[in-house]
Amino acid sequence: MLDLGATPPCERFLTAAELDAAEQTYPLHVRLCRRCLLLQIPALITPEDTFTEYAYFSSFSTSWVDHARRFVADATDRLGLDGDSLVVEVAANDGYLLQHVLDRKIPCLGIEPSTNVSAEAVRRGVPVVNDFLTEPLARRVREQHGPADLVVANNVWAHIPDVAGFTRALRTLVADDGRISIEVHHALNLVADAQFDTVYHEHFQYWTVLAARGALTAADLSLVDVELIPTHGGSIRFWAAPAEHAPTPSPRVGAVADAERAAGLDRVDGYAGLAPRVSRIRRDLVRLLIDAADAGLKVAGYGAPGKGQTLLNFCGIRPDLLPYLVDRNPYKHGRFTPGTRIPIRPVEQLYADRPDLVVVLPWNLREEITHQLAGIAEWGGRLVFAQPTLQIVDPATGAPTPLPTGLGASPAER
Repeated sequence: MLDLGATPPCERFLTAAELDAAEQTYPLHVRLCRRCLLLQIPALITPEDTFTEYAYFSSFSTSWVDHARRFVADATDRLGLDGDSLVVEVAANDGYLLQHVLDRKIPCLGIEPSTNVSAEAVRRGVPVVNDFLTEPLARRVREQHGPADLVVANNVWAHIPDVAGFTRALRTLVADDGRISIEVHHALNLVADAQFDTVYHEHFQYWTVLAARGALTAADLSLVDVELIPTHGGSIRFWAAPAEHAPTPSPRVGAVADAERAAGLDRVDGYAGLAPRVSRIRRDLVRLLIDAADAGLKVAGYGAPGKGQTLLNFCGIRPDLLPYLVDRNPYKHGRFTPGTRIPIRPVEQLYADRPDLVVVLPWNLREEITHQLAGIAEWGGRLVFAQPTLQIVDPATGAPTPLPTGLGASPAER
């Protein structure tokens, strides 16, 4: 359904010593299973390639930590969690979510394969099993800690090539009367808004209700509720329960499935318009950056997320058009983006250089980042968001502003 060329794994940021070395690239081709309607890419790399040491620390996003805090509060009320309960989070990262569980004196356990980020979770006081979730590991965790009243799997279900085995492991972890909460990016938004930069080699699947029901059923689980949430440009939270004890599904399950059918996601031709819209996003952004260079404007980028690496590589954007990125994560400072080899610097570099345009790669955090960068308005700096359509934004107000004459305009607009 979509050919994004070939790119390196998105979290393999290069050190200066690696700049003269070759990089392994892999095709990034999005495909659709005609039988189960699961949007996916071939599993060309393994989770072990990516997650043994990982560059993403969840706690560097203020809005994501706040999202986790609200989820814990809501789940505690929803399920009646207390000091006799057990919460297990798969892909616990740096403890961004379980720290809020600890604050409520609820027993918890994280399962996290990345050594460097799990060490940060332990530093926060979160107990962690530093390993990948498998069915044998799930059995050992259940034997040692008991069944979980809540199993949380935020933004991990799409990262697993063996999705059937992983989902069975979730079933092993959860108590018969417990619940599993799974958050993933909603493929409805990917298709509707051409969110192609959510596609990268860590993400093997792109989920809808229509596909999720089949995967859960195969693991003896039932989909009992869904919530549409704004994170990551539009995500969906699946609530699942062991099939033999599952209540009647919420009406929201059917409503979201109906919306997916209305968008054409229950048939192959419903995905056909994605590729042309993606190509338009690339043309508009590259045209803007070329025009900005010709006009002598200073340009920088904000953020070095995985999604940004898909955009940079697909668009062919390199340091001649985007001289550097800044990022809040010190792990990335002094490193270079995979494939495009753009240097990554601390955020303070923006205020030293005073660029005219700042291209925001984590566009899904638009409100948070606009607030963080409001100060660049002092010298007339503007933010650039490439998706879902190209916009230049005044950081002082958060409102879109017209493009300067002849800058980034389409041929018709010129």
